[in-house]
Amino acid sequence: MNRSWPAVVKSLIFVLAAVPAACGDAGVDPGGAGGSRPGSPGSSGTPASTSTSSASASSTSAGGGPGVWIPALQTSWHWMIDHPLDLDDPRDMGLVDPTGAPIASPPPTVYDLDWEFTPAETVAALHAKGAKVICYVDVGAFEDYRPDAGDFPESVKGNPDYHWEGSFWLDIRQINVLGPIMQARFQVCKDKGFDAIEPDEVDGYANDSGFPLRYEDQIAYNVFIADLAHSMGMSVGLKGDIEQAEDLWPYFDWTLNEQCFEYEECEILVDTFLANGKAVFEVEYDDPFSGHMTDRSLFCEQANAWGFNSMEMPLDLDGGRWPCR
Repeated sequence: MNRSWPAVVKSLIFVLAAVPAACGDAGVDPGGAGGSRPGSPGSSGTPASTSTSSASASSTSAGGGPGVWIPALQTSWHWMIDHPLDLDDPRDMGLVDPTGAPIASPPPTVYDLDWEFTPAETVAALHAKGAKVICYVDVGAFEDYRPDAGDFPESVKGNPDYHWEGSFWLDIRQINVLGPIMQARFQVCKDKGFDAIEPDEVDGYANDSGFPLRYEDQIAYNVFIADLAHSMGMSVGLKGDIEQAEDLWPYFDWTLNEQCFEYEECEILVDTFLANGKAVFEVEYDDPFSGHMTDRSLFCEQANAWGFNSMEMPLDLDGGRWPCR
């Protein structure tokens, strides 16, 4: 594999040996990995410009050092990873709801977009509007449609992630193999100008991965991912993996959770991330065909009282949003 792997990143493997083995039962991911996986490439978008907005964020990091962008506790945001963002499309830009109807909420100041689908020009255009941009990257599952699929040896590919076609769980114990691949992906994000990393599928230990993954294996890998992002000058959020939030919140700058209201498990995010001044991004889904359908009237009042940045969204994350505030 012809990639440079900085010494600071190499050293993280050995540092992780000092991470204490965490206690607790490996919980099962109810309903799978959630609704946030892009399909195979093929869509196209045309970068342009729309209305301006200003990013609501601080510029210091609890975990990533000075200069690393950290979202403010209350941040208007949008999540769109189904296809390349079209800056001329109000749905893609999160300026309307998924039906195209106007929304009264402020325009997004943060966009969470796919690492492959999003060109540097789109990131620059969003920056020009005062927005920050998060880079969605799958770090815990192999996707056979990605451009770097050939870099993954067979030894790290496990059982199918049945929720997503062409996706297979990874043996996250093999950090020496996966580390350079993830470093290269994060470098793509950095080179395109992204401000942060959203690492997905970081709970393989709680799923039928095909490997004997332990709780502490997942802790070690997730800490490695957080340290890798920080070493490259980007903030990083804990995506899901709510069962390990008590052990992982010190290493991550914010969290993005799916369906904690539906599964009645949100309080842990209040006690960990919010209690320590770290933003919570949270989504419930509007998709009666999948069985995931949580009406905003059932969760927005509590979400706002806690200080969550909660929204109801279409399961495919293909444009439009219903923010709680």
